[in-house]
Amino acid sequence: MRFHGIILAGLVVAGSAAAQQAPSLIYMQPLAPAAVTQVQERLRQAGLYAGRPDGVWGPDSQAALERFQQSRGLQVSGQLNQATAATLGLGPSELLAAGPTAGPAPGTPAAMATDPLSPAAVRNIQNRLRAMNFYRGPVDGAWGAGTQSAIERFQQGRGLQATGQVNPATAAALGLDPNNLAAPVR
Repeated sequence: MRFHGIILAGLVVAGSAAAQQAPSLIYMQPLAPAAVTQVQERLRQAGLYAGRPDGVWGPDSQAALERFQQSRGLQVSGQLNQATAATLGLGPSELLAAGPTAGPAPGTPAAMATDPLSPAAVRNIQNRLRAMNFYRGPVDGAWGAGTQSAIERFQQGRGLQATGQVNPATAAALGLDPNNLAAPVR
């Protein structure tokens, strides 16, 4: 199992074991089993998932998601990003409205089971991006399209993988503490 969730405007909403393969700090909230079931059902309808839509993300679900991305000419990331969800015909609000979760997926590393970015952390990120001329929007602590685009441009400009996610390498390049993005800038 590598990933089950959706990336929304730089916020990862997921349950993942991807960090077991390579150290990476991603801020997330697990998807409800009902949302995973919706994704599995859409993959089944596309003829790419032979399993029973059961809300449990396993190797077959992961492989089906990657085959779907490849068959539709999407970036094969193995992650349910906005483009993949839209191509599946699922909107972020549908997936998030699927109900509460019982907590992080079993085996999810502690760093992967954190809550979404706090407004203080987002303000720090926005301030740093603004100081470096990558962001011109309001420093309001709300993650939006402008902040997302600024992160991607920053990553590209620094030779980092342009994921739009604030991982430890991006946080460090911004001059932020990767373990505490809300901490005062050093």
